[in-house]
Order: sequence, then C-alpha cells, then structure tokens
Amino acid sequence: MSGKREDLDPFEGGLGDALRRTGEDFSVEGRPLVDGGVVRGRRRLRRRRVAAVTGSVAALAVVGFGASYATGTFGGGSGQGRSGVAARPMVQETGPSTKSSPGKGPQLSAQQVIERLEGLLPEGKVSGQTGRGTADRFGPSAHLVFDDGKGKAAIGVSVGAIDPDGTQAEQQLECPDKAFVPYDSCRNETLADGSRLMVLRGYEYPDKRVDTKWWHAYLVTPDGYTVDVSEWNAPAEKDADVSRAEPPLTVGQLKGLVLSDEWRPVMNAVRKAAPQPPAQGQDGRAILRKLKALLPVSAKVTSEHGDDGYAYVVVNDGKGASLVQINVQPNMSDVEGELFGSGAEVLPDGTKVVTHQGPGEKGGAGVVMWTADTIRTGGLRVVVSAFNSGSQNAKATRQTPALTMQQLKSIATSAKWAGK
Repeated sequence: MSGKREDLDPFEGGLGDALRRTGEDFSVEGRPLVDGGVVRGRRRLRRRRVAAVTGSVAALAVVGFGASYATGTFGGGSGQGRSGVAARPMVQETGPSTKSSPGKGPQLSAQQVIERLEGLLPEGKVSGQTGRGTADRFGPSAHLVFDDGKGKAAIGVSVGAIDPDGTQAEQQLECPDKAFVPYDSCRNETLADGSRLMVLRGYEYPDKRVDTKWWHAYLVTPDGYTVDVSEWNAPAEKDADVSRAEPPLTVGQLKGLVLSDEWRPVMNAVRKAAPQPPAQGQDGRAILRKLKALLPVSAKVTSEHGDDGYAYVVVNDGKGASLVQINVQPNMSDVEGELFGSGAEVLPDGTKVVTHQGPGEKGGAGVVMWTADTIRTGGLRVVVSAFNSGSQNAKATRQTPALTMQQLKSIATSAKWAGK
C-alpha cells in the first residue's frame, strides 16, 4: 500500500454528540471537579481520556481531544520509501533510556519506528524527526514535521497496549461530548476483524483561541494493541503559527495510516496489557440517577451523561442552560488535610464542607463556577459544581448557575452518596 491510497474514502459528516467521558482533575489546592470531555485519561488522548484515581488526584479524562497527542499518524502504506523525503537527521531518543519488558516480537529502534511512519506518508519533505523504540518504558512513538508543499504540519504516532475489554478502551474510543469539546466531526466504527476505530477532526484548543486544528485516529485491536495518530495544521502541536488551512492527511489517509499492517511488528514488540481491574467508585448510571433525583424541580434536564465516579447534566430553569457536574470518589482521606483545612465547615456527622465561587476554567466568556466540596469521615469525597453556561467552552448564558450554593451543598452532603 502506498501513502497515496485512493480507496480510503474519508468519513463524511460527523457523529452527533456521542457522549465521551468526562472530567479532568481535582486539584489539591481546593479547585475541585473539573470538566470532562473527551479522552479520558489525559492521554491526549494522550492526555485526554482515561479515568483514574490516584491519591489526591482523580483524573477523569478528556479524550479528549484537541490536545492529547499520543503521537499521531496517518495514511496506510507498505513502508516503502517515497520520493521527495528529506534526508533523515540523527534520531533523537525522547524520554529516559529505561527499558520496558519486551513483547514476543523482535525489538525495534526509534529510527525503525520513525521510518515506518515516514514510509506511510504521501510525497513530501520531512524534518524534525524524534521517536522512541519499542523497549522504551513509555512505549514506541514517532513524531515529525511533514511538508507536502502546502505548509509544514506536525504528525505523530504511538503504539501501545490496552485491555480491549476494559472501560479505558471504551472511553478512549468514544466521541467527546460537544458540551465539553468542540469538534467538526467524529466517527466510531467496528471493522471486519473486530478492531474498533475512532477518527476525530477537532481543535487543539477547546476554546479555539488559536485556530490550530487537531485531527486524530485511535485504533484498538481485538488482541489488545493500540495505534494512536495525530496531525495538526501547524509545525508543532502548540506554540506555533498555523501554517495551512487543514492538516495534510485527509480523513481517509488518516484512517489508512492507523490501519496499516506496518504497525503489527511494532505491536508484537510491545508487552501486552494486563486485564483492567474494576473501576473504583460508583457506577456512572447510579450517580446520574441520584443526581437527577436531587435537583430542584425547576431544573429541567436537557442533556446528561454518567461515568464511573462522575456524572453531569445540563439543566435549564427557563433562564438559560447551566452545566452541573459531580464526582463521587471513595478512599480520599489522604487529601483531607490538603483540601479541608481549618476553614472547612464540619457537620454533626463529621462531614467536612468547603465551597468555592470563581471564574470558569476553560475560557468561556463570563463563565463562573460554583462548587461544594465535601468529604465524609470514611473518606468518601463528593464534589458538585455548577456553571452559568451549558458548556465551559461557551460564553455565559445567564448571570449565575441554575443551582444556588445551598442547593449544591445539599446535593453534595446527601445521604444518597453513602448508599442510604
């Protein structure tokens, strides 16, 4: 196959708002719940997707999008050389040299991984190649700058392993919710061999403060390997001027690149992932059901979604849309001292409560965020936030959130979260 394959039709149209995971992080400085969106895990996808709870941080993904760089890639090819490619510079190994446990196949160097990416590209010049080999503990990847004569563009790819039946894989394959992450199109499909693919055309910055476009393809194979490819319409993911109207690879080429058989030897050299343990925290559907039951009657739900440990609704009381989100996390006693100091209100049952009112965190004009953050004596932390907009990335739709601070406190301290 060549990087110029004509048999790969681009995805047409976009998916509706297939809900993607959510949340970002809890900050140990008292800034609570964050928003969700696409990728989970901050993988960027890379960074943006994957729900995880670690000590004081509950990272809930954002697949999200736009900024996750796993390393991106595109077009399908045979790995044969192509004309018009600049001479390769010495490969820069990124990351520490610590080695990982190898897979069953022969190990590949960073240069070999880079060459596979180069061989799958259309005609053009490449520069700035960096990468990691299959023995690197951070996994194999390649990144370069590609110029087809229409402007320089960053392109990257990474190969990894995942539990194909785990929730992390499900979350990373979901299209993001446009309430959190704006994009032009996103599509999921299951291929004939059982592989699952997501292709997204989005933006590096959710608030679009810079017109850097980020197109992304993510593949999960039935045997538990991933190929993660990204491309931009600028020579760098961030902090570089836009150099062209669109990224260089069409959606069809992007799909072909991520599906190329050239990645199979790379996959075989990577150690397979262990089965993913059950997610901590309460089931997202149960959280969503409880949250809706605790809302005031005037707050009519217009959009909703739930994940393990997290849920959100967009409500409208007749005065404009308002996003309300909640995180329910067990075993958070280790952050109690950091987040609930001497200024916390202590309820008769020992529950500690702190509240915050301030600006939103995602750039929406005039957006404010009101939060009630609580922790029970057993370490169960419940954080509820409300905004005066249906999305943190959009401008305010009303002066204040649809829920008052007292209502937020009532929801956060409800006995429902302790299973009562």
